[in-house]
Amino acid sequence: MRMHEQFLAGPTSRPPRRSRHRRRRRFAAIGAVALVVAISACAPSPDDPVPLRADPDAPFVLAGVSGVTQIAQLTGPDGINDTAAAGVAGTDLGWMLAAGDRTLFVFGDTFGDRAPDAVGAQGGFWRSNVSAWTTDDDPSDGITFDGWAPADDLGLAEALVEGEHDANDGTGEVTKIPTGGFAVGETLYLSYMSVSFWGEPGAWDAAYAGLARSTDGGDSWEALAAPRWAGTSNFVQVTTALVSDGGADYVYLWGIPAGRFGAVQLMRVRATTAEVEDPSAYQYFAGTDGEGGVRWSPHEEAAETVLPGSIGELSVMWSSYLERWVMTYSDGGSAYIREGLSPWGPWGEPIPIASPSEYPGLYAPYLHPRYVDDGGRRLYFTMSLWEPYNVFWFSLDLDLDLDLGLDLDRAD
Repeated sequence: MRMHEQFLAGPTSRPPRRSRHRRRRRFAAIGAVALVVAISACAPSPDDPVPLRADPDAPFVLAGVSGVTQIAQLTGPDGINDTAAAGVAGTDLGWMLAAGDRTLFVFGDTFGDRAPDAVGAQGGFWRSNVSAWTTDDDPSDGITFDGWAPADDLGLAEALVEGEHDANDGTGEVTKIPTGGFAVGETLYLSYMSVSFWGEPGAWDAAYAGLARSTDGGDSWEALAAPRWAGTSNFVQVTTALVSDGGADYVYLWGIPAGRFGAVQLMRVRATTAEVEDPSAYQYFAGTDGEGGVRWSPHEEAAETVLPGSIGELSVMWSSYLERWVMTYSDGGSAYIREGLSPWGPWGEPIPIASPSEYPGLYAPYLHPRYVDDGGRRLYFTMSLWEPYNVFWFSLDLDLDLDLGLDLDRAD
């Protein structure tokens, strides 16, 4: 039996008041609605690379969110899926990875035997990570799992890349936690962190971060010897997107350090298996020049922060509704969303999604572009709650700022 940190994400942070010094143009609400309909009608498939667009002078258009709804519990005794049959009584995270027609839901430390009053990550039949897969394409009533991958002959969920389960004293590996993933053709990759010590609430140490690879749709995984990032790196936990830039496709990876108290940096790599597995192929965002051009460096130490703050369990995706990037994350026990004008920003001010007064012990709000509705206005996401130590399915609606709005002459 093992007890993780008791959940406290750190000091509560209050989002600053929205700035009003941006360049703006008012437009009629009917024009805004027509524009959004036009944008949504020509939106690419959510699995296609996103064409790179970067306009630091564009206005921020996200005024807020509304209709935040807990739709269903996905895992655990009260969930809509029979996860007990797979030996999953308690788990967390649940970020999503597109794998052809399937979507993988990837979970962290998982326990198959838990007392009814158990709190947090504890119990028996401990695996460092497991994954469910689904073909459910209707997110409005929750997500029904089709199976578990990998699974043994009895249908019990097996670890993708098992941790060593050493003592929590900083001298070995306690567990391996998957933090993000992507596909290059039919090859799947997940990024994981090797946790060496669970410390104070929201703080933990990692020995390194690495990649694991699957060539059979997630039914089996192999941890790769390279590339790896040091446990002190800003890329211990990542979220990813496929971006088309200058005729080439790249995997963009936004990273944070171990724990929930670090800033966001950005790296990219060409979307080929050879380059994904070559440590020298990664490029790190090193700022912009005086004319707005982007500098990429082969040296991690040259990476510049794209979003300061105490960011935990981040998730980034392109919003076809806003024609902007969106990022969700946890901070100070609350969940937030921001919009970004490019992968490196600027990023708008944090907009609250959920607070600990509504959902005690919340963390890890994860998005995926496959799970949107209403022309992209409605986003579905997973979020973990510490006390039941299980994963829940939520939705929210994006609200446009009709005062700032999109410039009509910039939308073509």
